[in-house]
Amino acid sequence: MPTNAQAPARTAGQSSSLPVMVLIAGWLVPGAGHFLLKKWIRGTLLFISIVAMFSIGIALKGKVYTPNTSELLDVLNFVGDLGNGLLYLIARVVGLGTAPVELATADYGTKFMVVAGLLNIISAVDAHSLATGRKNS
Repeated sequence: MPTNAQAPARTAGQSSSLPVMVLIAGWLVPGAGHFLLKKWIRGTLLFISIVAMFSIGIALKGKVYTPNTSELLDVLNFVGDLGNGLLYLIARVVGLGTAPVELATADYGTKFMVVAGLLNIISAVDAHSLATGRKNS
């Protein structure tokens, strides 16, 4: 039985660099990849959700991880934080999240920021999949 596997069809005006640009923009600014694809509602919901989670994490005095550690969990948390893109870079430049975690609420704040970064990575990959045609709407 033959399969009907189709390659993603490109429109005439779509360049091959669009999926990469969508992926990078989606990582740097939450929802930006979807905005570039004119998915306004999805992009807005992602932007609000990710920025709110990151802001709640900062408000709860969560820790922003740095790359100079040898602890495995710290490295994984750093990767999650790095997923926030420009939010992570702004927090590092301003000096947010540098205090040691001493309260349970600060630990929750740390997890909020890590999960926000992971959600941002997932949303950037989703936008990339939409741009390449592997996913429909």
